[in-house]
Amino acid sequence: MTPTYLVTHSGGFHADELLSSVILTRIFPEAEIMRSRAPEWITPSEDKIIYDVGGSYDAELRIFDHHQRDAPLRDDEQPYSSFGLIWKHYGRDYLMASGVPEADLDLVFASFDKGFVLPIDLVDNGALSPSIAGPLAGLTLSALLETLKPVFDVTGQDAETEAFHTALNVARVFVEARIARSAAKLRAETVVHTAIVAAGESKILELPMGMPYRSAVKKAGADHLLYVVTPRGKDWSLMGIRLNDEGFELRADLPASWAGLTNADLEAASGVAGATFCHNGRFIAAAQTREAMLAMAEIAVKEAQLAPTEA
Repeated sequence: MTPTYLVTHSGGFHADELLSSVILTRIFPEAEIMRSRAPEWITPSEDKIIYDVGGSYDAELRIFDHHQRDAPLRDDEQPYSSFGLIWKHYGRDYLMASGVPEADLDLVFASFDKGFVLPIDLVDNGALSPSIAGPLAGLTLSALLETLKPVFDVTGQDAETEAFHTALNVARVFVEARIARSAAKLRAETVVHTAIVAAGESKILELPMGMPYRSAVKKAGADHLLYVVTPRGKDWSLMGIRLNDEGFELRADLPASWAGLTNADLEAASGVAGATFCHNGRFIAAAQTREAMLAMAEIAVKEAQLAPTEA
């Protein structure tokens, strides 16, 4: 039965029930969110989905709380919050409602669960402290959503309800953007793989537009590739390939003699007419034409091959 009500607790809100609400309202857009702790509301019935309240987890009865003794755990013993439980049972429905192709459902589901849902679950259960982010702790998603609560001297049910729905809209934007990016990454992998095959043994990968490429390069085992060339508006860009998902170290930096130069200075240093920019960090350069960009890429490859390697 399609629920009439999506029931979560009243009072101060947290990221887990907000993000659960994002998922459920996409699947059940006609259902009304009811925020209450009254027994008549948090008792299961056919017309409700209850989450983050009620003291029980029973998917058949559609109640998804995690605060009780013997609270549900993942297969690896990490704790669920209501968000994780809702994602577990409704995540694939959400992805289908969001237009993710069926062939990509499992990959997008797992990626979002690991990279987005799990951290929210851990923080909500006190199993992960936002302090791990150091100076950025107050800018984690959980912390930012909680800043949208009413301040202490703005009181009343209307203030809480209004703040909840404001925060819900903000949370929705983050979920939708993350899902869209994850799905797009899979689409990009197909394009990048085709380009890798076309590149053969070349150390330069040319793509038809800017797109995520590192994961596809890694999956293809294309360890020989050093640089990526793409159009960028009216210009062209040349980029290095990061060694790891984290950090900024590249397989090969752009030439040191180009660092921080633009236009005529960069043309003189590179010997390429139409060269326009090289970042001081030597991870990206730009040129006016494809021909100029490819010429710079060839020079960068030659210099990288001549560079001494660490013992």
